[in-house]
This record gives sequence, C-alpha cells and structure tokens, in this order.
Amino acid sequence: MIDALREEKIVNKVGGRFKLSTLIQKRLVALNAGARPLVEVHTNDKMQIVIAEIINDKIFLDTSGNLRITGENESAGGPPELDLNAL
Repeated sequence: MIDALREEKIVNKVGGRFKLSTLIQKRLVALNAGARPLVEVHTNDKMQIVIAEIINDKIFLDTSGNLRITGENESAGGPPELDLNAL
C-alpha cells in the first residue's frame, strides 16, 4: 500500500505533493488522537490506513487546508483541532 505514494495518481488526486503530505500528516494526528479508521484494512499501520482512506476518497483537504471526511457536513464534528501554538 505504501507503494501507492510513488505513483502520480495519488499525488494528482489530492492536488500535489505538498497537499498529499499535509493530508497524511493531519489524518495521522487524528488517528493518533483516537479517531476511528474510515476503511476496513487488516493492519494496525496507521500510514497504510491513511493511504487507503485517500485512495477510497474518504478524506480530503478543504479549500482552507483543513482535513475533511467525505460526507461530513461542517457541524458534524470530528477529531478536535489541535492548537500547536498553545504547546
């Protein structure tokens, strides 16, 4: 599954390498904070879970660069936003 990162298809799907790395990072933070996986993958490797979610169009970055879950509306909630400036 990690081999998918070497293909241009996944890069083009999210709009570029920077957006891809941002999406991966934000989703990994959410998973580490306790968010549930959105796909059924037989692994505990969170990186593989995130890649599967991207490939299956379950997550994306909105126009402001925020992580969004497909089908989620603005008031549906989701993982808490972390304020890294407060650290």
